[in-house]
Amino acid sequence: MAATDDGDAEYVDHPLLAPGFIERREYQRRLADTAVDDHTLVCLPTGLGKTTVSLLVTADRLHGVGGTALFLAPTKPLVQQHATFYRDALTIPDDEITVFTGEVRPDDRAELWAESRIVIATPQVVENDLIGGRISLSEVTHLTFDECHRATGDYAYVYIAERYHADAASPLVTGMSASPGGDEEAIMTVCENLGLHEVAVMTEDDADVAEYTHDTEVEWERVTLPDAVIEIRDAINEVIVDRLESLKELGVTNTTSPDLSQRDLNRMRGQLQDLIDADQSEGYEGMSIHAEVMKLRRAVELAETQSVESLRRYFERQRNAARASGASKASQRLVSEPKVREAMRKAEDFDDLHPKFRQTRVLLAQTLGIGGGERVIVFTESRDTAEALTDFLAESFDVRRFVGQGDKDGSDGMTQTEQGETLDAFRAGEFEVLVSTSVAEEGLDVPEVDLVLFYEPVPTAIRSIQRKGRTGRQDEGRVVVLMAEDTRDEAFFWISRRREREMEDELAKLKGVADEMAAELDDGQTALDAFDDGGDGTEADGGATAQPGLAAFGEKGDDEGDDGTTADPDGVVAAAEGDDETVEIVVDQRELDSAIARDLSTRDGIETRLETLSVGDYVVSDRVAIERKTVTDFLDTLTGGDRSLFDQVGDLSRHYARPVVLLEGEGLYEERNVHPDAIRGALASLTVDFGVSVLRTEGEGDTADLLAVLAGREQTTRDRTVSVHGEKSAKTLDEQQEYVVGAIADIGPVTARALLEHFGSVEAVMTAREEDLLEVDGVGEVTADRIRTVVGSDYS
Repeated sequence: MAATDDGDAEYVDHPLLAPGFIERREYQRRLADTAVDDHTLVCLPTGLGKTTVSLLVTADRLHGVGGTALFLAPTKPLVQQHATFYRDALTIPDDEITVFTGEVRPDDRAELWAESRIVIATPQVVENDLIGGRISLSEVTHLTFDECHRATGDYAYVYIAERYHADAASPLVTGMSASPGGDEEAIMTVCENLGLHEVAVMTEDDADVAEYTHDTEVEWERVTLPDAVIEIRDAINEVIVDRLESLKELGVTNTTSPDLSQRDLNRMRGQLQDLIDADQSEGYEGMSIHAEVMKLRRAVELAETQSVESLRRYFERQRNAARASGASKASQRLVSEPKVREAMRKAEDFDDLHPKFRQTRVLLAQTLGIGGGERVIVFTESRDTAEALTDFLAESFDVRRFVGQGDKDGSDGMTQTEQGETLDAFRAGEFEVLVSTSVAEEGLDVPEVDLVLFYEPVPTAIRSIQRKGRTGRQDEGRVVVLMAEDTRDEAFFWISRRREREMEDELAKLKGVADEMAAELDDGQTALDAFDDGGDGTEADGGATAQPGLAAFGEKGDDEGDDGTTADPDGVVAAAEGDDETVEIVVDQRELDSAIARDLSTRDGIETRLETLSVGDYVVSDRVAIERKTVTDFLDTLTGGDRSLFDQVGDLSRHYARPVVLLEGEGLYEERNVHPDAIRGALASLTVDFGVSVLRTEGEGDTADLLAVLAGREQTTRDRTVSVHGEKSAKTLDEQQEYVVGAIADIGPVTARALLEHFGSVEAVMTAREEDLLEVDGVGEVTADRIRTVVGSDYS
């Protein structure tokens, strides 16, 4: 790429780049040159143009190779930001640079994909489209993974990278991060998961990078908790000590200190799981106590480090959870414990603010008033705190909040449009203070700020680096961390400091051994390629090797009737794996939480299609649909009074001639303290009463194998087509009445039936007095009071 001179600045000259737009920086060019040649991890400090490096590679690939470029970013605001940058920087028409997020209809995405030269998307959307067969990566010639340190475990990046390397005709991958991992092993894991062969690192110590960076001063401000907050904390800690005494008696801990580490708690949980695996009932009791300790520790953390208002909201959510149908014993014990109730009362009576609120206001006044600054970002871990802090600061400053979308606890979030408008207004100087949760940490191009304020320390090096990257790009910036004395804040601060130093050291080391790591990655890829070639006789896609002698069972027998119902041993096993025929499996959208659909979509000879199924979780033919239940889910239906499984199975059997319930997991008779005959009775009911076949699998991999066999048997051996049937059957009048009564205060279907049998109608239940309600079996004082409260209270 050539350079053009425009006054004091030089700009990159390329047929696909807008003239005079991309400033020529030597370090970006060097990184791009490396990334053009091979699959590369690009490491560059925040704010120094990682996206520009990817843009240069994309322009080179589209001009020289053609095809489509795909750019993945973890959040919707990031996707919108990158799309704006690409449209401004490239000469490609704007309508050929497409944004894919969940707000774009799936059918529209399929059409847009075919018309686009560049697609910028969240990974979950692309993952779903790949599983659903709506898009293909075969023509993608450059794939960028932004914030690629996320490429671990089950995150969508890992699956997409696997599909890309398998499907693309001319693949090239660029991974980008300012903080790829805490150690060499973590960085190697990211590289292996994304198929990266090269590591290109630039640090602020490099001469051609240093001229674009400035020192970021990190300070910390200590605050002292008021006595009232300490009293609330100490009351909760007393309960923690009591619960730890119980766990000590079980032999899973030697300490009863409420300040024990998360590592200690994780170790305890592991020992309790060992007790459960050994079929000792104490393990279940201990696990419930452990869950209560975790909830109590969260309450202490909110009181110490956030605000009493955050604690009040947390307590309210716990109260609601304890009242809900099927509430855990941990939740119920927590809200009924006298010391916790006393802490709740004190929190309700507390009418002051956490001292961090006032300290935040002082620091903002110093920066924006005395210091003549223009912009400040305040980061906090808690959305509750972000909302309360925004209200508080608005009395003195022009401030807006910046949070993600609504959460499961009902907190109001921001739409993608609102997020974009807020950032645009901040860049334009329309307000001076942005109060943000973690949504603004990763890579968002917010303007230069005079102060980044951490409301609490961040115990994760990656997030700390991301936050500090928001300042100090063109001028010296300031970072302040607030710490409440003698609280978890101090521990988190030192953990963050240690981990950040480790990452800085690791990046420096990474730069020094980049060539060596690249060689290791190449060696690993060579070995993987050899394995994929099936040199040991196994299949490259990880599927089971076809066993000798089973191929004959895949042939269609002569004695099958026209309706396919005659028992036929020739149909027991699907056609041999080597068969060229492709089968289709329809997957319910809600099954994407498991890895089964991803697994199936990577297998040769299987096409997956995503639907929102009215009945069943998987459909493999016009007569076979499968309802999948884990052992845990199945046992929940027996212990919690929830009959939804039998409702689902009833719908399934009414719409499909060969319904299947697939029971996944081990420990059916050991996992819970449920009498074996109760389990056998439920299985018998499914088979005898509903005519359903109940099949067992060991885990998700085994489930995927079984689904593949079922689909092959139906579509290849039996020559049946895939058909998604009707809708759930309408509820009977009795079922509707039970539904209405069961919804009162979440009392559930069992109590609803008891109430209706006693009173005779929904109306009579609604008008019953509390003393009359108490006459019903299974209705105690708490339930009766809740029913009367819900039915008789004014609606506000």
